[in-house]
Amino acid sequence: MKLILTTAVDKLGIAGDIVEVRSGYGRNFLLPQGRAIAWTRGAEKQIEGIKRARDAREIRGVDHAEELRTQLEGLSIKIKARAGEAGTLFGAVTPAGLAQAVKSAGGPALDKRSISVVKPIKTLGTHTIAIKLHDAVTAHVPVEVVNA
Repeated sequence: MKLILTTAVDKLGIAGDIVEVRSGYGRNFLLPQGRAIAWTRGAEKQIEGIKRARDAREIRGVDHAEELRTQLEGLSIKIKARAGEAGTLFGAVTPAGLAQAVKSAGGPALDKRSISVVKPIKTLGTHTIAIKLHDAVTAHVPVEVVNA
């Protein structure tokens, strides 16, 4: 099955790539999740738009990723969440919420899929998150969760 990726998929490619995958993987995972569209000649013309959008968001090389890492590690990120008496949250802090908190703290706009949280953040206090900026560069940023 021939598909055009709309987002980056690990071990497969980045947005705008034309890939050949097994039909079950494409039909049951990539297409329903919106990570790919079916390949046609008309859809191939959309690749240029996808690539332009990717280039606008993309981190331009390792040097640019290093600059962003120093900027991110210098930020003071606080996120408000509702918590009980014992300091446990009513839910968990999501990567989308973390991306919004980074942006509101003065950082760059991040894709929520680039943020990885090893253990779910379910308590108040300071936690460390990892943000993958480039294949070779990962920023480890402290985030303080405060009661709302």
